[in-house]
Amino acid sequence: MNNLTINQIINADFKINGNPVIKPWGGSFVAADPSLLTPDNSHDGKWHMFFHTTFGVWHFRSNNGISFEKVKKVANRAMRPNINRIDGKYYLFYERTRPLIMNGLNVINAVKWKSEIYVTESTDLISWSKPKSVITNTREFEKSERGTAISNPFLLRENGINRLYYSCGMTFIEDCGFCEPTHINYAESKNITSGYISNQKPIVSPDKNDPYLNLCSGCIKVYKLADGYIGIQNGIYEHEGKSHSAIILLTSKDGLSFEFGKLLIEPAVVDGKDWMKQFVYASHLVKHGNTLRLYFNARDTSDMLKGRECIGYAEAKI
Repeated sequence: MNNLTINQIINADFKINGNPVIKPWGGSFVAADPSLLTPDNSHDGKWHMFFHTTFGVWHFRSNNGISFEKVKKVANRAMRPNINRIDGKYYLFYERTRPLIMNGLNVINAVKWKSEIYVTESTDLISWSKPKSVITNTREFEKSERGTAISNPFLLRENGINRLYYSCGMTFIEDCGFCEPTHINYAESKNITSGYISNQKPIVSPDKNDPYLNLCSGCIKVYKLADGYIGIQNGIYEHEGKSHSAIILLTSKDGLSFEFGKLLIEPAVVDGKDWMKQFVYASHLVKHGNTLRLYFNARDTSDMLKGRECIGYAEAKI
């Protein structure tokens, strides 16, 4: 996407596909945090999606990026993946959590949460290397009374430097009954899989005066364009007594300091379907030919037992 301009993205008219492309199954309440490879960036000319359910990170593939088939589970104790292809090798970053029972106990605040960012490598998207830790807790603002969360990795490579954006901290969302990330930060290294040093203070934090960021920061995906950078963020906010999440477009000159660009996708009932009625969450923007697709996950309600998260997409021509 580095041949596109910021104005092209701002002027892109994203149309939401009314149906989710992946729904939760097998006892999971969520299918979330999609990260994709387009056909021109995969060894077999197919679409590949990585995402998580309650039980780990999964790999699905597709001929058209809409109808997907299951390939395999890639990792247990894993969520919020980010897939990259670099010099013919695949690197999958993800948030590694403690065992499922410990995660459940954290919901009722019986134990503290702990997660960090891991990476695994592959040449064929089938066989994966032993995962290794790449970012752990090193800053005080990454902690909270409910534990330590290092999550939502997203890799940007430029001028020999690997920059991993990540979310951190934990803000309890009352009507949901679970936590969302408080801040956004980044860590840099000259090596893709080791040596990352985190920035000393977050680059995005909640702002009670921001209509889309008044509870906590969610996550961000940052892209280098021809004339600058864009960030695509889903902040968590309160509106009329309920929590929500929307996807917003940010602009930047350096990829570190961001300004509001426009609202991209907000919660809505689409074509009579309520799968994205209250929350629109983490996204991944990809370009295929003259089309932009913004994949995202959404949730219908904040009710922890009734709520379901599905993956869908919006599309724009450029």
